Amino acid sequence: MREPAFWYRPRSPKSHLLSPLGALYGAITARRMARKGFDAGIPVICVGNYHVGGAGKTPTVLALTKLLRELGETPVVLSRGYGGRLTGPVMVDRAHHTAADIGDEPLMMVRDVPVAVARRRLDGVALAKSQGATVILMDDGFQNPHLKKDASLIVIDSERGLGNGKVFPAGPLRAPLKAQLARTDALVLIGDGHAADDVAAELERRGKPRLRARLTPDTASVAQLSGKSVFAFAGIGDPERFFRSLRASGIDVARTRPFADHHRFSHDELVLLAADARREQLTLVTTEKDLARLRGRSDVPGGIVPFAVQLTFDDPATLRQLISDHLYKARERLFSRR
Repeated sequence: MREPAFWYRPRSPKSHLLSPLGALYGAITARRMARKGFDAGIPVICVGNYHVGGAGKTPTVLALTKLLRELGETPVVLSRGYGGRLTGPVMVDRAHHTAADIGDEPLMMVRDVPVAVARRRLDGVALAKSQGATVILMDDGFQNPHLKKDASLIVIDSERGLGNGKVFPAGPLRAPLKAQLARTDALVLIGDGHAADDVAAELERRGKPRLRARLTPDTASVAQLSGKSVFAFAGIGDPERFFRSLRASGIDVARTRPFADHHRFSHDELVLLAADARREQLTLVTTEKDLARLRGRSDVPGGIVPFAVQLTFDDPATLRQLISDHLYKARERLFSRR
């Protein structure tokens, strides 16, 4: 789905007209979030959003994977597999699965960490534990009440913030902000913007930390595109952020083509992209997530360059202490039940 432009405008007649539906949807979601979830028997760390669309959850999950391994843990990611046909539970295998099977994000993440896909997340718990998981990392699912979370880290793009602050469909929020703030353990602000400073300040008043992070381009990706003019395309939550990242890395972006998040590229679209790039002597470049979605297709043009990024935290020591504390509290709770 492509986000409606009015979600990110302060006032809109469309938003006003949809507000009653947003109030109903929000009340139902807030009530669901209050339910007591199933205890997985091992710590569960959730990386989520307050709003519809992406803001950097996948890079955050991968950064936490690295940290957890440094702490001696064996993380397994639990994903719903959005966009895939398999309901699971199934462990992702790059040799046999495509994005059409299990979604683009699991296919991208499995290069770095085992990923269990389950449409019903509870079904994936036993599978993750069978792989030797000592910690389950939930990719999304913050609003889902079925699984108890020991820590919830919420990711916000600091440039875009939360738009008009209204609940879907009147705005981008998945539930009323108050209900979501109450279940947040830390806020991850990606970038140098200030659009979410008020949300961060409210959480800090509640004793919850804000963590500033940024997406850092992979040096090899930058070197591969150095001196070339590129045609950048992306079907992610915020394609413009991707285009800005390319330009900020010194890459000559001659043309851009945004698509909706999780867009399934048609054969004709791929042919047109390749033809335009050839005609203007441009290099096609896209995100790793988009390229994962194209993997395994015979009609994908050659020469598409993936632009890799990784998430780096300004204060990794604070993140490390936060995760360590939540792991300790989770295990203390689990031990007391024995």
